[in-house]
Amino acid sequence: MKEITETVKVEKAAKADETRKKSRLRENIEAIVVAVILALFIRAFVVQAFKIPSGSMKETLLVGDHILVNKFIYGIKIPLIQKTLIPIKKPQRGDVIVFRFPEDPDKDFIKRVIAVEGDVVEIRDKQVYVNGKPLKCDHAVFKDPHIIPGDIQPRDNFGPVKVPPGSLFVMGDNRDHSYDSRFWGFVDLDAVKGKAFMIYWSWDKARFGVRWRRIGDWIR
Repeated sequence: MKEITETVKVEKAAKADETRKKSRLRENIEAIVVAVILALFIRAFVVQAFKIPSGSMKETLLVGDHILVNKFIYGIKIPLIQKTLIPIKKPQRGDVIVFRFPEDPDKDFIKRVIAVEGDVVEIRDKQVYVNGKPLKCDHAVFKDPHIIPGDIQPRDNFGPVKVPPGSLFVMGDNRDHSYDSRFWGFVDLDAVKGKAFMIYWSWDKARFGVRWRRIGDWIR
């Protein structure tokens, strides 16, 4: 009788142990699922990471910079179709934004907002004018001293043009080496993904090293 009792106790302990293991496994699975859902929610509506692949924003952003983009600041968008569900504010002149490239929506571009809807933009000998006034931009960099006539290409001489409703005119800070609104036109507000605000990692491929001083820099 004693042996039977001991056997029953062992079986109960084994079942209890198995139940605890299943409970811990279920808790772990639930925690992972919640974490994945939370990460997807944050990526879709709050913050998303991007990598800088080209030099069009030098010296503000360098090739190999990894940045964080605030997706919430301009409003809540419906994922996939990118239609603004709850507008909060519109991009302002000087904002560095990430957007779907008008000529290939599968690609993301990053540029600085130069003019917003209703503004008149003109470029004369590299100097940008907005609404007839010279635009001061401390971030603009010019690498090529040559001035290209507007009838050859719009890099150094452009416009004047008026920014249509619901649109933005954007340019890269590396003005002589940026493929931007001067060449392909305006950015639709619905194509804007968010505002770049911080560099969280920077890798110099040429020197095979980390640019430690850039990590944590705010993007202005």
